[in-house]
Order: sequence, then C-alpha cells, then structure tokens
Amino acid sequence: MEQNHSQKKRLALLGSTGSIGTQALEVVHAHPDLFSVEVITALNNCDMLISQAKEFVPNAVVIGNPSCYGKLSAALKNLPVKVFAGEDSITQVMEMDSIDLVVSALVGYAGLKPTLKAIEYGKTIALANKETLVIAGDLVMEKARAGGVPILPVDSEHSAIFQCLAGESGGSVEKIYLTASGGPFRGKTKEYLTSVTRESALKHPNWKMGNKITIDSASLMNKGLEVIEASWLFNLKPDQIEVIVHPQSIIHSMVQFTDGSIKAQMGLPDMRLPILYALGFPGRIPSSFPRFNFMDYPELTFEKPDRELFPNLGLAYQALAAGGNMCCAMNAANEVAVHAFLQGRISFTSMPCIIEHCMHATTHVKRPAYEDYVLTHQESMCRAEEFILIMNNP
Repeated sequence: MEQNHSQKKRLALLGSTGSIGTQALEVVHAHPDLFSVEVITALNNCDMLISQAKEFVPNAVVIGNPSCYGKLSAALKNLPVKVFAGEDSITQVMEMDSIDLVVSALVGYAGLKPTLKAIEYGKTIALANKETLVIAGDLVMEKARAGGVPILPVDSEHSAIFQCLAGESGGSVEKIYLTASGGPFRGKTKEYLTSVTRESALKHPNWKMGNKITIDSASLMNKGLEVIEASWLFNLKPDQIEVIVHPQSIIHSMVQFTDGSIKAQMGLPDMRLPILYALGFPGRIPSSFPRFNFMDYPELTFEKPDRELFPNLGLAYQALAAGGNMCCAMNAANEVAVHAFLQGRISFTSMPCIIEHCMHATTHVKRPAYEDYVLTHQESMCRAEEFILIMNNP
C-alpha cells in the first residue's frame, strides 16, 4: 500500500550533483512513495542541478556559485521552485520547517557550516561528508547530542559499524576494523608512486566516487579520515580502531566485542546500499540492487596497510591523538594538496609532505571554538599553498 505524501520523508540533498547526491536521487526515484525532495544544492554544476530540479521539482534549489543564478532561475521559471544562490544560502535553507532529513554530501570543508545549521534546527543528518567530523567532531557531536539530533552514517564503512552495533550495549565494543580496498596502488613501490598520473590515481578498482575522495582513497588519506570520523561517531579511542586492507571490498567493516566475538557487515561495493539504509532507518527498504554471490568471491583476503608507502594514514592517527584543531589543519592541507595534484602542480608523493609540514606549523588549540576551526582551516590552506610554491621554486 502506498504511503500518502504527508508520510514521506522530505529530504534536503547537500551536494546533489556529486557521486553520493546522484545515487541518493536514484534511491528516491526508485521509492517515490517513501521520499520527496525538498531541497537540492550544488556549488557549481548548474546544468545537472537544472536537470534534477526538473525531474524532482523540489521546494528550493540552491547554487553555490552566484554567477550561475541567472541561468538557473531562467531554466526553472515555469516551475514552482524557489531559486537561491551563494554558499550562505546553502546554509540558510537548512532552517526550512519542511525538511525532515538532510543528506550532507558536500565535499570537504564546505559541508561543515550547513550541517551545523541543520543540527541547530533539529534535522536528522545522513552524513556522507566525513570532513564535517574530521574538522570539528567535538563541536558537531556535542551539538547533536544536546539537540537530540540523530547522525546516521552514509560512508559504507561507518554504515557497516552502525549496523553491527544494532542491539548491542555501548560498553561491549573492544575494537572495530575499518576495511580498505588498498586503492589502485596497493603493492606498488615508492619509485612507482613518484611518477603516477592523475588518470591512474582516479582508477579505483572497486568504487565509483568523486575525484577528491578517489585521490584520498589512493593515498589512504580517505581511510585516515574515516578513522577520525569513526572515533567521533562511535566514541572510540585511536587504539580501538584498526585499518585492515581487504581488496575485494565485500566486508565493509567489523566490530570485535569484549567477549571476543566479531560481527561483520557484507555486501557488494555499491554506495546505494548504505544510502538506502540511512534514508530508511530504522527500518530496511527492499531493493532490486544486485545481490552478492559467494561463488563469485571464493576468497576474501586481508593484509596490513603499508604505512611507509602511504604515510597519510599515520598522519591521520597522529592528528587524532593530538586532538583539538589538529585534524582540522590536516584536513585543510590535504584539500589543497589533492587539488594541486589533480591540477598537475605536484606529484602524488608530495601530498603527505605538504600535510605533515602544515601539521607541524599549526598552533595547537586544545579546546577550539567554531571560530578557531575557521581560522585553522584558512591558515593551514595558506601554509599549504606557500609550501607548494617553495617546493616548485627551490
């Protein structure tokens, strides 16, 4: 039996034109009886945003780049859709009473401010923007707890942990295992990595993701960010989080309990599965997605990550152990480094050098306020750019 419109979950998709956003809209398209789209936003991809607005006819559409407003407004003038522009507008629309759940899928630092605003207004958060917790996990989780706002993880690894913890008591967790595919350069040498290209780094063996997260995956920084995210989501210490390379990407993560037993969540590497789980929580929504067949994967293998070859993972653990604003500084430097690599300005192996430099140069603030995070982000980005200039002009 179909639900009536008032029973539908009304969604705001922050970053609707990105990888997570487009797959979330696939889920909505498949379940029009369960979900309606209230808000969609993008920073620059005006053409795709127009196409999405015409298909889903949301209440409001926001383009972060103000220069796109005229084009967006003209294209949607015959639809009952409010059109806004500017990054501040992405934050402001989180105040709308008609939003039930916010899918936070913006890339990087851009996701922090609107997610905090959504929490302030009591919206349930489906969190795909891991940098929100990397940058300011203490602040975000404190506000979510104070407001009774659920934060539902969308990352496949954190969704796996979340599902494994269902029905378990909080004190029963001994440790968790975050699985990693190893990326396109697993098993390569330092010499090989010095000359890898943008194109080779973007060829992930298992997952289809946006450029930034794909490069992070290739450098293992993505796994480092996930370690930090997991520590905040599940209230874990760094030594309770272990990364293990699992090239097949079938076991998405595991929880080891104090009695020695382990739960694992398994499935094909398809981001629509954790998206569907987050949107449908606390229930499960039937899907027609492809099913896992054990005979297609006669062997599931595991190995330790090579921290010497991929130092970004160790840097993330160091930042988490330091606490305060250090993860924010690390993340900002990484955003600059990834962007520079994608532009061909630096080599793949230069990225951890830039990040480590910025971490060492950052003044440690043990208990930062929001303004401290903003300042740390800006300063670390500037330091990273300056260091790149020095590297390129010795």
